[in-house]
Amino acid sequence: MMNPWLAVTPISILLVLFLLLASVKILREYERAVVFTLGRFDRVKGPGLVLLIPLIQQMVRVDLRIQVVEIPSQDVISRDNVSMKVDAVLYYNVVNPEHAIIQVESYRPATNMLAQTTLRAVLGQHDLDEMLSERKKLSEDVQSILDAQTELWGIKVTNVEIRTVELTDNMVRAIAKQAEAERDRRAKVIHAQAEFQASQTLVDAATILSSIPAAMQLRYLQTLTDIGAEQNSTVVFPMPIDIMKPFLTLLEAAADQGSGGHAAGANGRAPAVAADHEAGA
Repeated sequence: MMNPWLAVTPISILLVLFLLLASVKILREYERAVVFTLGRFDRVKGPGLVLLIPLIQQMVRVDLRIQVVEIPSQDVISRDNVSMKVDAVLYYNVVNPEHAIIQVESYRPATNMLAQTTLRAVLGQHDLDEMLSERKKLSEDVQSILDAQTELWGIKVTNVEIRTVELTDNMVRAIAKQAEAERDRRAKVIHAQAEFQASQTLVDAATILSSIPAAMQLRYLQTLTDIGAEQNSTVVFPMPIDIMKPFLTLLEAAADQGSGGHAAGANGRAPAVAADHEAGA
């Protein structure tokens, strides 16, 4: 007759192995175990060796590493009614395993969906120019909103990066025209400011030179020196008006005297001609 212990022994061994596997868990350094006893939360254990009571305690593994989530392209309409597609990258990690398992059904898809809706809501409140020029500030706004809403889930949003803002071809051409017009405006303003500063400097220089006559002569000699430094150059010596003024006065006086004598001579000849005519008669 066969010994019954021989038949029970393999079953016992399998049962012991099953209980051992169900009660002994090993967690890595970045993992934590949320332990439930008869369905009620007990504690958070780990990392390392974790012992559970079979059929009474259960555990859920939680990864504490930073998770990288790619937010798919979202259709966004800006405040100035410009349609575009925007995508981003979300970085977050679990800081409270208990809340991450108990407060939300599945924190990964919940965080992803919340990031999509928040991205559309925040960008829809800004103009296109702000989206293109202040992308860092918009990313910080999205991060702060997500961090505040996911705090109850035991999740910390560390960073949000807006990657690309895709526009239609018509909008790209319009933005290029606007940028070109803005550059032309800045160039004209800078040129006008330069002209104003140059004219102001010339006025100040003229005021200083007019107050000291010797300064004008020194400036005149300096100009001649600069001209003479060039080879095969023709130097034209301008005559100052102050030197020419006495000669111009003498010429004007001589011209006045000549015109007066000519008029007197003409009046003197007229009676003589008349007298000769009477004598002949």
